[in-house]
Amino acid sequence: MTDAKAAPVRDYSETLFLPKTDFAMRAELPKREPDMLARWARLGLYEKLRKAGKDRTKFVLHDGPPYANGNLHIGHALNKILKDLVVRTKQMAGFDAPYVPGWDCHGLPIEWRVEEEYRAAGKNKDEVPVIDFRKECRAYADKWIGVQSEEFQRLGVIGDWKRPYTTMNFRAEAVIANELMKFATSGQLYRGSKPVMWSVVEKTALAEAEVEYHEVTSHTIFVKFPVIGVRPNGGTISDAEPVSQFPSSQGQIVIWTTTPWTIPGNRAVAFSPTISYGLYEVTGAPDDNWTRVGEHLYLADELAENAFKAGRIEAKRVRDVATDELKSFVLAHPLRASGYDFSVPVLAADFVTADTGTGFVHIAPGHGADDYNLWTANRLGEVPHTVQPDGAYFPHVPVFGAQGLRVYDDKGKEADANKAVIEALIAADALLARGRLRHQYPHSWRSKAPLIFRNTPQWFIAMDKLLSDEGVPERGDDGIAVDTLRNRALAAIDATAFYPPGGQNRLRGMIEARPDWVISRQRAWGVPICVFVEKKTGEVLTDAAVNTRIFEAFEKEGADAWFGDQTGARFLGNDHPAEDYEKINDILDVWFDSGSTHAFVLEDSENMPWPADMYLEGSDQHRGWFHSSLLESCGTRGRAPYNSVLTHGFALDEQGRKMSKSLGNTTTPQDVIKQSGADILRIWVASTDYSDDLRIGSEILKTSVDTYRKLRNTIRWMLGALGHFNEKDRVPFAKMPELERFMLHRLAEVGEEVRAGYDAYNFRRALHAVMNFYTNELSAFYFDIRRDALYCDPISSETRHAALSVLDLVFDLTVRWLAPVIPFTADESWVSRTGDDSRSVHLEDFGASDAAWKNDALDAKWEKVRRVRRVVTGALEIERANKKIGSSLEASPIVYVEDNELRAALQGLDLAEICITSDAKLEKSGAPASAFRLDDVPGVAVEPRFAEGTKCARSWKISKDVGSDKEFPDLTPRDAAAMREWLAARG
Repeated sequence: MTDAKAAPVRDYSETLFLPKTDFAMRAELPKREPDMLARWARLGLYEKLRKAGKDRTKFVLHDGPPYANGNLHIGHALNKILKDLVVRTKQMAGFDAPYVPGWDCHGLPIEWRVEEEYRAAGKNKDEVPVIDFRKECRAYADKWIGVQSEEFQRLGVIGDWKRPYTTMNFRAEAVIANELMKFATSGQLYRGSKPVMWSVVEKTALAEAEVEYHEVTSHTIFVKFPVIGVRPNGGTISDAEPVSQFPSSQGQIVIWTTTPWTIPGNRAVAFSPTISYGLYEVTGAPDDNWTRVGEHLYLADELAENAFKAGRIEAKRVRDVATDELKSFVLAHPLRASGYDFSVPVLAADFVTADTGTGFVHIAPGHGADDYNLWTANRLGEVPHTVQPDGAYFPHVPVFGAQGLRVYDDKGKEADANKAVIEALIAADALLARGRLRHQYPHSWRSKAPLIFRNTPQWFIAMDKLLSDEGVPERGDDGIAVDTLRNRALAAIDATAFYPPGGQNRLRGMIEARPDWVISRQRAWGVPICVFVEKKTGEVLTDAAVNTRIFEAFEKEGADAWFGDQTGARFLGNDHPAEDYEKINDILDVWFDSGSTHAFVLEDSENMPWPADMYLEGSDQHRGWFHSSLLESCGTRGRAPYNSVLTHGFALDEQGRKMSKSLGNTTTPQDVIKQSGADILRIWVASTDYSDDLRIGSEILKTSVDTYRKLRNTIRWMLGALGHFNEKDRVPFAKMPELERFMLHRLAEVGEEVRAGYDAYNFRRALHAVMNFYTNELSAFYFDIRRDALYCDPISSETRHAALSVLDLVFDLTVRWLAPVIPFTADESWVSRTGDDSRSVHLEDFGASDAAWKNDALDAKWEKVRRVRRVVTGALEIERANKKIGSSLEASPIVYVEDNELRAALQGLDLAEICITSDAKLEKSGAPASAFRLDDVPGVAVEPRFAEGTKCARSWKISKDVGSDKEFPDLTPRDAAAMREWLAARG
């Protein structure tokens, strides 16, 4: 064959239509992105979006407020980027999607930080006037709002950053107070004394949403309660007869607990009617044992052996113990001789299990929700108060109160109460065994200190109070219509769309099981529970005129107005003497604040209709913002403030561990942006399954960087090719070659996939659709085939013009589709394409494909063409690996296609062009056994051959026709014609 490596006579590179663009290969996102943000600010991009959407249907994602107390972490970035993806996709889908960011400014997170500053400076918060302290909290929150606002914007999040909402805004505080007063007026607000989760460090009640669980090692004790009496069926404790008259009942019930400090608060013992119990006689014990031979113990049969092992005893079962017998028992408190001289009843309870312990549960109604409910349901008297706000026993508590013993100290470390109670039980001969247990225990999410359950007067919103005669059918089979806050909330959950759907059951389960909402906090920074209680009756004052004065004062002066008047006379007015009323100074639960944001962000705005189309937060907000917003809105408006709820998981490290500074496994958004850029972080968010926990780290981010590089390179190549496109040369669809029509068919299909992904909030699906199109359809197929025509065809070439026309459409649509994910890069490329710095892709919609582009028959045909092409490509890859060829243009394969359908698909097509070879020959049969084949493409074989002829100096194709044009003897006829047109164009 002729030498295929003949040197060109001249350099033809300047005559080629090589890519030309000012869109840089190196992204340098950390440098470019701030410039892009500044450009958006100059353009007034957010304002232009609102103007563009003036007559559109609105889609409102209401922003759940983060706390203004520190730099953003990766969870913040995940959350805000997801919100931005929703807002941007809805805007480009044809909606008007305003986004007003907001901040939670009240409550313990901020107050605690200010207190830490006080402690560091040796100051005492209680010595500072409350209004002065509140001003410092306000200043602290304001400082961090500014910091976080800049950090959120640096993520590329678009919104009304000039006019965000804050819960400490005077208008907001007035509306929050007004929402509370609605609950008071409807009778849903009440003051009661119940056990609530209490932080002895922060000296306040906490809601479940403010609690996190950590492993701790607790004391465990088995305590003996002597049976001292038996009461007749239906009788009270006072009816009990001494147990000495009933010898068969003598013995001791054994309880097990992990909170020895609650024993002074014991008032009853609970058992389960569904558990089998027995009376056991101790038959063996060491001489130094706390339990001796001959003692009788009542235990659950399933748990008896565990108790014997813990107490180092041997015992035999004497007899069965029936439920009715247990219910008749009256016990002595184990510390009866030390001032606890009262009788202890035995009560049936459904919360007692045989999972652990003894089958009996000691009931301290002041220290547990189940305990409290069982005690009050049996109407057994007042709930005792045993522990003060700082975790110390009250002075009136026998033995322990006088010693000033505490459960936890000021730093949340175990103090001396447990040890003292255990020692007292040993001294009273009431202990069977003691031990230690590692288990999960509630802690404050702010101070990280362990909590206690403590009976204390608090303000509650009732979950089951009948609100009207007409309402939502109660869940059950009785058919009774009961309008309660719980049932309103359950009905609202049924009417809400959840993404993912599992969120519905999770929220439903929480609403079904939750107790009344404790909304009071014993703090200083926040909106007060601005109600008055009549001293004589204990009733909450519900005077509309008083409420109006409170609202107007808060709107003008903020909630500080409440604390500026010690008696509240300015609000009570002349009709209600201040001396007749108690002014409440507790602070509202911060979740009530955030749960009320819909009232002043949506209802107060002309451009933000109520209810919101979507609330979007982490899955922990099923017990947080989703939950409190649902209850607040259902209690005041009868329905949820949202139509849909989207939840995401948590950001973990690459090993799936929770991020921790102590572990050194944190990834901060600031570091990612500094090193790689915000678009990389956004790709990470969009390319993962956010419905589950997400992993992030340096290795995972490398994948995002690689994805970004492929996207940018594809965009850059299209821009380079389009540098030679003129609108006058646009080829109508009907006149395009078949390959171009096929690519537009595929573009239309990808567009449907992208829109379906965005509509379902499946950003991963949308991004992968574009990415796969770029990688598999464009770079590895279409660009590969059309590169020769785009670079080398004559100026007048219809094929080149058609290809450029397709590239223009592909660029236009795919960059729009990518704009929500990589807003900085998409806009940079849009400006590069239009040459107009005043334009932005974010002011465009997603665009639409022409219905004529869809052609399933053409798609089926080209699927067959591509199957054959794969076999050819596979054969040439082996030749290249064996260094027989350097480029596919050095080949001229023989392609054997026995399959009639595949042969029919190739008819009329230039097989060499499709396979990027200098020539190709199609044969029906006769393939040698050595020919290359692919198992999944039967009936196709390829015999690699070298191309014959001379290498064209311009296109590098090898052809026997090189030299046939005397003017350009080193070119193919096609390239010679291109040269003539090029020279003519130059004049």
